[in-house]
Amino acid sequence: MEEAKNKVYVDVTAEFTPDGFLRPLCIVWEDGVRYEIDRVLHRERCASRKAGGAGIMYTCMVRGKHIRLFYEENYKWFVTRNTDEGC
Repeated sequence: MEEAKNKVYVDVTAEFTPDGFLRPLCIVWEDGVRYEIDRVLHRERCASRKAGGAGIMYTCMVRGKHIRLFYEENYKWFVTRNTDEGC
């Protein structure tokens, strides 16, 4: 059950780029606060060790902090509560 506490499903606004990549633009956190993604630093297929689940991990800058945003194969987005996780 530890995995479920670390996984927060979020609403994400995203767009497809002309070259076909899915790019997240903003995240709406569980309390309704909207956070613009300043920059996507890295994108890779990955599994979340802390929260469980697999898909594409986006390493993003949001308000000067690194976050890891996951797009699961079930078409859901989630963020891990702890940001010290890698692939």
